[in-house]
Amino acid sequence: MVRWQKTHGRNTLPWQNTRDPYRVWLSEIMLQQTQVAAVLGYYERFLSRFQDVRALAAAPQDDVLALWSGLGYYSRARNLHACAQQVVERFGGEFPRTAQELQTLPGIGPSTAAAVASFCFGERVAIFDGNVKRVLSRVLAYGEDLASSANERVLWDHARELLPARELKESMPRYTQGIMDIGATVCLPRNPSCLLCPVQSDCAAAREGQPQNYPVKTKKLKRTSESLWLLHARADDGQVWLQKRPTPGVWAGLYCLPVFGSREALAAAVPGSSELRDAEPFLHVLTHKDLHLHPVEVVLPASWKGMAGAWFAGKKWPELGLPSPIRKLLSR
Repeated sequence: MVRWQKTHGRNTLPWQNTRDPYRVWLSEIMLQQTQVAAVLGYYERFLSRFQDVRALAAAPQDDVLALWSGLGYYSRARNLHACAQQVVERFGGEFPRTAQELQTLPGIGPSTAAAVASFCFGERVAIFDGNVKRVLSRVLAYGEDLASSANERVLWDHARELLPARELKESMPRYTQGIMDIGATVCLPRNPSCLLCPVQSDCAAAREGQPQNYPVKTKKLKRTSESLWLLHARADDGQVWLQKRPTPGVWAGLYCLPVFGSREALAAAVPGSSELRDAEPFLHVLTHKDLHLHPVEVVLPASWKGMAGAWFAGKKWPELGLPSPIRKLLSR
């Protein structure tokens, strides 16, 4: 696998070929539940604005959320900022060198910790992201249901057993990248390219001729839906009224149009003489929930201060952390 990775693996992504834990950690957080193509631009902009962990720690959270805006899963950005601050406060600006210590930081789970420790410090630890689970379950023909945390732990134990020998510790970065690359480019969820796989001869699922039967995960995420009404209040000078969303909750910590659970509640929050205009509703899809958003437009005097929040001119919007549907709505 190590030799295969050198010649056939992914070696040109901007966070590869580095042992800088800040860059590796940043990429690992951004890549959680997000495709590489979506991350590339955000990664470069973050490094341009926050060149190291100290710069990120010193930045206001609003600046971090503004750069993250549109990438989704905003708790990652809040944890990213909190983690940077703890790296500076607790570890003098240097990332811990072991997966065990890395897991004490906000937003760093066992797999992310293992990736940083393996890539940057050569620690003999196993990562366990979705791609790796798929590769291992097929190689081992592990048919237990991974919806069970106990079964998942057993597979992770197998992952540790398959790590390079301790005397080959220097191979850990290549090995870790290799198993990730196999899952991302060869051992695909559908139509895996078994003939191109460097571990085909060791793969029990390939011998069975049924690689698509693995991994087994029966638990389905239950989708929900919610209708929200958005107060799109403009002042006569063009400013828009925005509030900072509470934590926890949808879009926590981001600036947003005021959100209401009903149109009646929205109407009650503005002066009774105001003329409300219902704009076209639209759907915004989150991982586990469909948001049916109903913008309601109104023009108010710039002197109005009827609820928590403030007026913001258009030139300030790019500097704010705005949910992507709100940013799109304001840009219409």
